[in-house]
Amino acid sequence: MFHKHRFGQLVAFGVVAICCARAFAQPILFPTPLSPRLANYDISVRLDTKNRLLHGSETLTWFNKSGDTITELQFHLYLNAFRNSQSTFMKESGGTSRGNEIDPEGWGFSEVNKISLASGEDLTARMEFIHPDDDNAEDKTVFRLPLPKPLRPLDSIIVRLDFTAKLPQPPFARTGAKEEYFFVGQWFPKIGVYIDGKWNCHQFHANSEFFADYGVYNVHITVPEKNIVGATGLLVEKKTNADGTATHFYHAEDVHDFAWTTSPEYVEFTGEVQDVKIRVLMQPDHADQGLRHVEAAKTAVECFQNWYGDYPYPNLTVVDPRRGAFGSGGMEYPTLITAGTFYGMPAGLRFVENVIIHEFGHNFWYHLLASNEFEESWMDEGINTYTEMQIMNDKYGPDGDMLDFLGVKINTGQLHRLRYLFNANYDPTVRPAWGYYSGGSYGSNSYSKPGMLLTTLHNYLGQETMLKVMRTYVERWRFKHPQTRDFVNVANEVSGQDLNWFFDQALFSNAVLDYSVDRVFTRALKKGEGYDFDLSTAPPDSTMTSGKSEKVKTGDSVEAKGKPKLYESGINIRRLGAFKFPVEVVATFENGEKVRETWDGQELWKKLRYTKPTKLVSATVDPEQKIMLDVNFTNNSKAVEPSGLGLDKLSARWLFWMQFLLDQPEFINVLTAITSLF
Repeated sequence: MFHKHRFGQLVAFGVVAICCARAFAQPILFPTPLSPRLANYDISVRLDTKNRLLHGSETLTWFNKSGDTITELQFHLYLNAFRNSQSTFMKESGGTSRGNEIDPEGWGFSEVNKISLASGEDLTARMEFIHPDDDNAEDKTVFRLPLPKPLRPLDSIIVRLDFTAKLPQPPFARTGAKEEYFFVGQWFPKIGVYIDGKWNCHQFHANSEFFADYGVYNVHITVPEKNIVGATGLLVEKKTNADGTATHFYHAEDVHDFAWTTSPEYVEFTGEVQDVKIRVLMQPDHADQGLRHVEAAKTAVECFQNWYGDYPYPNLTVVDPRRGAFGSGGMEYPTLITAGTFYGMPAGLRFVENVIIHEFGHNFWYHLLASNEFEESWMDEGINTYTEMQIMNDKYGPDGDMLDFLGVKINTGQLHRLRYLFNANYDPTVRPAWGYYSGGSYGSNSYSKPGMLLTTLHNYLGQETMLKVMRTYVERWRFKHPQTRDFVNVANEVSGQDLNWFFDQALFSNAVLDYSVDRVFTRALKKGEGYDFDLSTAPPDSTMTSGKSEKVKTGDSVEAKGKPKLYESGINIRRLGAFKFPVEVVATFENGEKVRETWDGQELWKKLRYTKPTKLVSATVDPEQKIMLDVNFTNNSKAVEPSGLGLDKLSARWLFWMQFLLDQPEFINVLTAITSLF
């Protein structure tokens, strides 16, 4: 993996020189390039609103950063996932994505009409569709372009493409159209990433997102004059045309993707926090929630910058999808994210806040670091889930950070834990996104399980150390495509510990973590019989363990003769899963004393024994529930004399969840979207 700065700086200065030589003046956001700027695009696109068509021309300037001689280029045509029912995406998804389906007449496509070099040489006939991940000859989401002349190391190439694309209807799998509303994502022919001596250019799968190199984008978008436009980057110029259209020129630097939206009905709200300008584009029927969206975006920007490092871009645009277009909701692009709400959402249902915090977080883990989501989806979605949970709990917690309504309180972490529990042991977390057992396993291992494992690590290392791990990771790997081992190495270094034992289990195995209190007992200690037994010499508070006593009350049992009555008590703990993790155990005694023990969890079981002048009441493993990876909290404690309280609590929780899940269909749709793949 190429991580050197020197060549990146040379390339960046070369790109700046090329840009400055263009026919029009282009704004420079950053005096010094932040990224290598390897894939640079000039695109002009015209929207045909009636037919959902994009007519585009694209000039790509691509730099060969490797030490290899390149003989071909590879490109993504993501919209061809919606070309027919036999694409890999449609076959894997069954034609449904996030509960949405394409209309019978709503198919989309991407067609390259012409490819040529800067010299004018026509390469169109050289195009060849390939399917590197499966043997589906019907899939047309990737093509290769053999070059007439090899591209040597450190050389660049300029390729010009004319293309036509059609958006799916309604918006499906992040992109598409619904009447007057258009959200345009993954819409242009996009070059893959040449890395580790080969092209990384995967097909568009049902359970995958994207991977691309950084560059400079200059995009001219022509839409009806009455339409409002939002896009990646900054608006440089809006020009009115004689045919009733307007052309919006957007410029973005050091980004690895570009998306845009347009509608004549948007209601605009603005704000600013920590030098970041916020623009929210709301649907008119949701306009009363505009300021709520602005405030949520402010929270997201402020927390991420304070905790994890600088957001280096001057702006953020938040898009509210149209009714009936929720397939474009909850999605992230550089400086442009989509949210999702419904009419009359109460303040105590913080789905708006959760989605905006989550989607803005992608501007760090998906954008600034740009890891390979095709192959290591947890590095974006999972790390983002952890940071989303931390911010939601800090800002709106500690109880009910997601739902605080009609006396019901639920945290974001509880929702993610629920999904993790349903899919705890199907797959290792790290594997290609299309290689999981099921969509549920992909969702759990990409989002929820990483959220649980990083929260567990947070509780193990402590907040200060974990925050330093995350901040160091961002600082060190900005604009460099980190891999899983890069994150692990940072965690080891910053913590001063070898944490490979944890990550090897949590990321590279399907081992389940489950510790239980299997047995507890307490009984009066009988006098021994035979030689040398005299209980009167036993110390009044003897114990067979080295646990720490936290609290003692008065009122010990005393025998009639004034001597302490002693009890032998025991706790049997079992490790029911293969995942080994150090655990704490708290023994609670009748007089109020609590003894805290630590067990390394390496063996299958551990027995603790005590001799004390007070009875054992109960024992609890992980009493503060720090180990969020534990798949069964209900077996973590046991009382010597069970009461109906635990059963009553379980019954109440079960009743709550049934009422919660069966309440309102609209509410369920939003909950499903938020807790699934955004």
